[in-house]
Amino acid sequence: MTVTSRLLDYSLDGKQFQGYLARDEAAAGPRPAVLIAPTWAGRGEFEEGKARKLAEAGYIALALDMYGDGLCGTGPEENAALMAPLLADRADLQARINAGLAAAAALEEVDASRIAAIGYCFGGLCVLDLARSGADVRGVVSLHGLFTPADNVPAPTIRSKVLCLHGYDDPMAQPDSVLALASELTTAGADWQIHAYGNTVHAFTNPAADDPDGGTAYSPVADRRSWLAMQNFFDEVLA
Repeated sequence: MTVTSRLLDYSLDGKQFQGYLARDEAAAGPRPAVLIAPTWAGRGEFEEGKARKLAEAGYIALALDMYGDGLCGTGPEENAALMAPLLADRADLQARINAGLAAAAALEEVDASRIAAIGYCFGGLCVLDLARSGADVRGVVSLHGLFTPADNVPAPTIRSKVLCLHGYDDPMAQPDSVLALASELTTAGADWQIHAYGNTVHAFTNPAADDPDGGTAYSPVADRRSWLAMQNFFDEVLA
């Protein structure tokens, strides 16, 4: 196994984006691909590490750039300022993640008929919006994501399978929003699953999360369980 990585430039309406592409050079033939939508901080080492781990599992992995020019925030205030315009304009958010999907699908090493997307925190909302936009992806996985419905797609038709891996005590996606998402996905005709981990809050896959009073904390147990659940999901949808 020889995992390599490189930056991948793509564009949308004249705006430049820079993803991080990882693959196993020893894997032959077009391979299934997994997009990775980042946290509110933007594409960084956390997402790039997940891309390398997915490449080791045999996928072409692309950590997306949702802000443009590879921009990353340096702290909560800057992260929130970067994220806010996309939360306010869900059509723009959807266009940006679909541009990343198109960039991945155009790669000769990618089997464009077998693409999935995962997202962490804000990225979880991004991949749910990818599904809400009607994108032709096999499946999406939200990990401790946000569940706020998209105001520009009040009645989506969802073609991709959906898996949400969720901390039950996440203050940013409380039980009422989980029930609302379940209702939305059912109405949209989606094949969906929601796995809730007890005694688990936001950002449970991130070892750097350490603010229990603020509702974020790493959970090695939920991290391990969610990764296994995601692998099982990919075994089904990307086969």
